[in-house]
Amino acid sequence: MVANTQVNPTINPVDKTLQGIEVTVNINQASTHELATLLTGVGEKKAQRIVDYRELNGPFTSVDSLTQVKGIGPALLAKNRQRITL
Repeated sequence: MVANTQVNPTINPVDKTLQGIEVTVNINQASTHELATLLTGVGEKKAQRIVDYRELNGPFTSVDSLTQVKGIGPALLAKNRQRITL
């Protein structure tokens, strides 16, 4: 799993938060399932677009470059910025 955690946390399915655990997601390594599970506002479709973009264009070079993916805008990026790593 790409998320950096010390324990095996339980994910709240409503808002995708982890109780008392700071989670980071490496957008250059995370699977579609990990992206959809750990990023707020990202479901399977957007997660697949992230993976497809990464496979076609190479690794993301900045967190802001995630907005190049269809469906990922500034508001969605802002909701997840603190948990995204490269």
